[in-house]
Amino acid sequence: MIGRIAGIIIHKGLDQALIDVRGVGYIVHVSERTAASLPRVGEAVALFTELVVREDLLQLYGFTSLLEKEWHKLLTSVQGVGAKVSLAILGTLGTDGVARAIALGDGAAVRRAPGVGPKLAQRVVLELKDKAPAIMALGATLGGSPALESDEVIEANTDADAPAPKPRKPRAAPGPDLAAIASAEALSALSNLGYAPSEAASAVAEASANDPSATTPALIRAALRALAPKE
Repeated sequence: MIGRIAGIIIHKGLDQALIDVRGVGYIVHVSERTAASLPRVGEAVALFTELVVREDLLQLYGFTSLLEKEWHKLLTSVQGVGAKVSLAILGTLGTDGVARAIALGDGAAVRRAPGVGPKLAQRVVLELKDKAPAIMALGATLGGSPALESDEVIEANTDADAPAPKPRKPRAAPGPDLAAIASAEALSALSNLGYAPSEAASAVAEASANDPSATTPALIRAALRALAPKE
């Protein structure tokens, strides 16, 4: 199983990239959001990957974080959601948007993804509502991008008479997803207070939707207000 790939981008498309890993080119399918965030052609990149092997298919899917990969695995557990549909949902909403849509039962948000009709969108939010909190809770530990080691990527060289290529200094990996971390920490705090995972996830998702840049304490306060008994 190929769980991570690091190399030089030699071609970029809207939903895939061709990555050279020490002379071997790998086609990696990605969401449009991920494709837009990739470095330029000729630069180093690292992605977490999921290899799909079937009788007539061998495809590699790439993700900027393990959190995105976990959401992909959860989405594809729903009947009718294949890898392409999952990437379309993640590309349209992002990991935070997917978490909010499922936690809030917002099928309309899921429907914005290309290829997703109303029945499938409703199935996604209904089937995953109780499973989403577990993935949201991973945001504090799985939100970071795969790091590139300085000696890991060798610059492509097509001149046979040229000297051996030297390791290329990679770009610094993007920082962790602060919104995902705040949501995960708020969800953990509410769970410790005795709230059920689904209702805690819904309250945190609503608070995050109202203020995407909210810190963990702010999310907890807002979620507690939403969970307070209504007079």
